[in-house]
Amino acid sequence: MSSENGQGGGGAEGAPPEQLALIRESVRKAKAPRAKPRTWRGAALAKERPVARVLVDKGVLHLDRYFDYAVPEELDADAQPGVRVRVRFGAGRHRVREGRREGGGLVDGFLIERREESDYAGPLAALAQVVSPEPVLGEELLGLARAVADRYAGSLADVLQLAVPPRSARAEQRPSPAPLPPPGAPGPGTWARYERGAAFLTALASGGAPRAVWHALPGPEWSEELARAVAATLASGRGALVVVPDGRAAARVDAALTSLLGEGRHALLTADAGPEKRYREWLAVRRGSVRAVVGTRAAMFAPVRDLGLVALWDDGDDSHSEPHAPQPHAREVLLLRAAQDKCAFLLGGWSCTVEAAQLVESGWARPLVAGREQVRAAAPLVRTVGDQDLARDEAARAARLPTLAWQAVREGLRHGPVLVQVPRRGYVPRTACARCREPARCRHCAGPLEAPDTGALRCGWCGRGEDSWHCPECGSFRLRAQVVGARRTAEELGRAFPAVPVRTSGREHVLDTVPGTPALVVSTPGAEPVAEGGYAAALLLDGWAMLGRPDLRAGEDALRRWIAAGALVRPQGAGGTVVVVAEPTLRPVQALVRWDPVGHAVRELAERAELGFPPVSRMAAVSGTAEAVAEFLGMVELPREAEVLGPVPVPVAAPGRPRRPGAPPPGEQWERALIRVPPGRGAALAAALKATQAARMARGSAAPVRVRIDPPDIG
Repeated sequence: MSSENGQGGGGAEGAPPEQLALIRESVRKAKAPRAKPRTWRGAALAKERPVARVLVDKGVLHLDRYFDYAVPEELDADAQPGVRVRVRFGAGRHRVREGRREGGGLVDGFLIERREESDYAGPLAALAQVVSPEPVLGEELLGLARAVADRYAGSLADVLQLAVPPRSARAEQRPSPAPLPPPGAPGPGTWARYERGAAFLTALASGGAPRAVWHALPGPEWSEELARAVAATLASGRGALVVVPDGRAAARVDAALTSLLGEGRHALLTADAGPEKRYREWLAVRRGSVRAVVGTRAAMFAPVRDLGLVALWDDGDDSHSEPHAPQPHAREVLLLRAAQDKCAFLLGGWSCTVEAAQLVESGWARPLVAGREQVRAAAPLVRTVGDQDLARDEAARAARLPTLAWQAVREGLRHGPVLVQVPRRGYVPRTACARCREPARCRHCAGPLEAPDTGALRCGWCGRGEDSWHCPECGSFRLRAQVVGARRTAEELGRAFPAVPVRTSGREHVLDTVPGTPALVVSTPGAEPVAEGGYAAALLLDGWAMLGRPDLRAGEDALRRWIAAGALVRPQGAGGTVVVVAEPTLRPVQALVRWDPVGHAVRELAERAELGFPPVSRMAAVSGTAEAVAEFLGMVELPREAEVLGPVPVPVAAPGRPRRPGAPPPGEQWERALIRVPPGRGAALAAALKATQAARMARGSAAPVRVRIDPPDIG
């Protein structure tokens, strides 16, 4: 037996030094996960500022505060304010050894500050690990996150999850490029079409902080105008931030900035970029290599240095409302940034929301609009088809489109593409009795009956088929479509115009652009592609479907979607025509005919003021089971000016259907109460709701209650 074999029974303990070195090196290079970070028992503490104040990433309201940890000497250099750390959380006072608290699970966190002493009298646990020495949380971003958390009755940890992207070690190892010198001030360009457009750019270039609500003229020039506002801000040596609703809009502003300023002067932050590339771009902004940012909703927290301008395009789009807690809106976050950084503010869009009108009415912002002559020259001709026209139209009774719409399509196809906007996707999303118009319901669950591509009726809630339906009101066996989907519309138009190509754009497949050749483009609202040279005509179908929604914002939202589609059509002087199938006496339809969304928003604001609805008042929604809502309302100490509306039952969510943020689980019966306060008391309301929610969580209340400040839909 050799000497090596003789030592085999002892394992690695009796191995020669060369073998031990080889084993250590193999373990060091192995891809298997290493042991968890130690608690640094007995390790010496940092000689200066040995206490680290840490925000643990727990996201629960009753833990929404800082916790103190001891800083081991080995981590002293890397444990600087703003870095990501890992700490042990959850150990009790009884788990103390050698004056240090030990135990608990490892959780992520951010090191907020270093201190000489702790306010906590008991033993401190030690930092377990500095995840990365890269400081990602600066004082400005921390202050903004705290303001957003207080504004929306949420936790700071939840806001920072939205504000700081996940770490990519490979992106951190790559150096960011050197910053470029400020560019020259751009010319006014198409901003000259607006009454104060050139003066707005001049103020930005000179270091001013103008605040404006911008009603953009129809056409594709809006992206170039945003790029010029960014360029003017960069010329003053400051940074700029632009937030848009989706990746398509971000790509247009990105292309406009590249064309105007060249490569390397701005960062594009969208989800389409992927985690690593997005984090690399975010780091370039955080390190000061790039001073301009264009992005979607999450970019509202981008850490731009020396911020001089925040801009938001189309604030009425649902994409600007964050679905994750505490569900902030990009408009409100940028308003907080404008106040915090004392920078310029630009809120733009083809339409105008009630919140934008309030900013102008209060005097906080100035209107940035074009004269009526410019509006009439840039807008298309708008024609309406109402109920009386449909009653007299034989073609409208036999088919889905009235005669005026057919004529507009036929004439438009002679000169270019025609856009057809359908408010619903799919084939026949809803059906009703052909005789009495009673909605067709499922016999089992009373859900709406739908007609998919196969033609067989099925329930939209439980999915059961229906082959022998008859109307319970009048006994008829005939059905008609309540709202015809985009695919059915494309099929009908394809049969009517067999020589013309038909393209569809919707949730499954969204087109970015279409050529300027004759074609029919059927799209759902928000998915309209841009046509080269503009559309020759546009049809806005089933206007009653959008106007008839039981929501406070139904008229405002319908007008915004119509104007967004009409803005893609050529001007009236070039033959552009828009036909809207809706009652012409309704206020949103009249605003579309006059192309006056600002006037519509001002009238809506006046009515909201009389009724005490947002944005004139501040409102919160409290939803949950009846017992949980009653318990919450009994505990909360509301401001004395607060008014509670409800509670009222919430519609039961059907299984298998997409849920809105805050909606009840499928099949559960919830109630919702609305709480409103007058202007100036929103902070007190948010603080009271947050304190009550934290108290319920701390005592382990079983039934959850969801609180949302400024709910987007209140019925």
